[in-house]
Amino acid sequence: MKITFKLIIEYDGTLFFGWQRQREEKTIQGELESVLSHILNQKIQIRGSGRTDAGVHATGQVAHFHANTQMDPKTLKKGVNSLVNSAIVIRECLVVDETFHAQYQAKSKEYNYYILNRPDPCAIGAAYLWHIKPPLDLDRMNRCCELITGTHNFKSFENTGSPKTSSVREVFFALVEPLKAAETLDPAGPKNMAPSINLAPLGNDLVVFKISASGFLKNMVRNLMGTLVDVGSNKIDPREFERIFTAKDRKLAGNTAPARGLFLKQVNYR
Repeated sequence: MKITFKLIIEYDGTLFFGWQRQREEKTIQGELESVLSHILNQKIQIRGSGRTDAGVHATGQVAHFHANTQMDPKTLKKGVNSLVNSAIVIRECLVVDETFHAQYQAKSKEYNYYILNRPDPCAIGAAYLWHIKPPLDLDRMNRCCELITGTHNFKSFENTGSPKTSSVREVFFALVEPLKAAETLDPAGPKNMAPSINLAPLGNDLVVFKISASGFLKNMVRNLMGTLVDVGSNKIDPREFERIFTAKDRKLAGNTAPARGLFLKQVNYR
C-alpha cells in the first residue's frame, strides 16, 4: 500500500554539506534517504521544504516521501532515529494525504539567527552562535527590520546561484531582541525558539534575529544578518541600510554571516 509520510526533522548541520543530496558529500537528505531505503527495503526519495546551506541547523525542517509499506509512522520514526546519524532526529512522523508536498504547499518559513554579544567568546555553544564583541544597538537594527517587513525586492541580499527567477519576497515579521530566559531553557522542538543545546548560561548575552517570510533567496537571512550587525555596530546607519536595500546590488551589503548561527525554526502550512 502506497503511503505518503510527512517528517518534521531536527538536525545539527555542523558536519553536513547542507540539506540537498550530493554524490560526494554527506548531506541531511542523503543520510535520511539511505536509512529509509534500508528500513523500508525500497528506494526512497524525500523532498524537503527547501534547502539549508552547509553548517545551517534546523529544529523544524519538513519533508515528505512516498513508500509502499504497511509500517505505521510511530514504528518508522523509532527505526529511523535508531539508525540515522545522531546529529539528525525525526521529531514527528505522520501519514498525510497523498497530495501533500513539503515544498510547494509551504506558505511561510521562520528562521532564527543567534548571536553572542559580549567581549569574550564561549566554549559551550560556540558551534551555534556568531560571536560579536562590540555592543549591538538593537533599536537601530529594528528600525531596519521595519524597512524590510512587507513585500520587497531583496536582490541586495541575494547571493549568486539562487534558483529563483524573482527576488521579490514578502516578509511577515522581522525583529532583533535579547533571547528570553525561557527560550534558552526549553527543549528544542518544531514550535520552540531555541536550539537544542542548553544556552541558559549565556542568556544575558544572547541576541536573536527572528524572521518569517513567504520564501528566502540564497543566503538571504545570513546576508541580512551581516548587514544588520553593521548597523548595530555603528559601522553604517539605518539610512545607509535603506540605500543598500533599495539599490538591489549585493556588492553594497555587508558580509555573509556565518552559517553556524542560523536555524530553520519551522515551516508553516495552511
